[in-house]
Amino acid sequence: MKDPYFIRNLFGIEGLDIRWYAVFILLGMTAGLIIGFYNARKRGYNSDMPTDLLLTCLPLAIVCARLYYVIFEFESYKDNLISILYIWEGGIAIYGAVIGSVIGAYIFSRYSKISFGDIIDIGAPGLIIGQAIGRWGNFANQEAFGNLITDTSLQFFPYGVYIDELGEWHQATFFYESMWNLLVFFILMWYFRRAKHKGNVFVLYLVLYGAGRFFIEGLRTDSLWLIPGVIRVSQLLSAVLVVAGTAYLLFMRKKEPKEYAYEGKYSLGYKDPENDEEGYDEDIDIEEDVGDLSGEESINEFLLEKVEKEEQELQKEEEDEQESDNDD
Repeated sequence: MKDPYFIRNLFGIEGLDIRWYAVFILLGMTAGLIIGFYNARKRGYNSDMPTDLLLTCLPLAIVCARLYYVIFEFESYKDNLISILYIWEGGIAIYGAVIGSVIGAYIFSRYSKISFGDIIDIGAPGLIIGQAIGRWGNFANQEAFGNLITDTSLQFFPYGVYIDELGEWHQATFFYESMWNLLVFFILMWYFRRAKHKGNVFVLYLVLYGAGRFFIEGLRTDSLWLIPGVIRVSQLLSAVLVVAGTAYLLFMRKKEPKEYAYEGKYSLGYKDPENDEEGYDEDIDIEEDVGDLSGEESINEFLLEKVEKEEQELQKEEEDEQESDNDD
């Protein structure tokens, strides 16, 4: 059997070429979107917000993931530039995808009028859980592995992975990163409700993911090199993100949080004026009603609570009317 863990083709049917790598990527995207729905609601946005955000970011993420790889591996493409488009032959980089996603998030924030910090915070936990699941695509492809394992007592999964093409055991770096990403996901979900400043959750993602990637990248045998044998691209970028991100978080601790209210079409309480869809357009005097909010609470959370309260009151009124009709 060529692949001891997985067949590369999902069903093993010749001509029906559905790769396990693609399945894991799609599973990661689905999980990330579900987490996006959850976190968006926590900040007062409806499910259209993370869906439209994904549709905006995904094309840019794919393009930038490819460009990032090609830029640092240009020697392989310079004699046949059209091969740059052959993305199905492999050659994408997650940091490029993150860069593309940030660009997409900024574009989305501009036309939606939603805080850029809110958008990247909502997206960060979904991004890292997608990465945790997507790394198993490397397992199916038997790639992104680490150094050779010659000690037979260490030749076992998950410490190592057997590479059929080489006939050797190598460190299972894809697994190390998947588990690290899963831990980062739980930390970000815990921090999501506690962050005082918008954007801090995403910055913490950069710091934690960068820290893990810095060490794991040093074990891999297929890294992109900035200076061959001296500096790996991802290690250098990871180090920069860890230092800059940590400095930013420390700086923001001294800053007072700014409240932000969004009442556009992605708000849970939005009412479409053209279609007269059911919603809540009652004027809310935020300054009078909100009072002193704690650092962990946002205006959007307050609006969400108010909407839910109004729903309960409306339902009670309907029940009272029904009881009155029955009595008549």
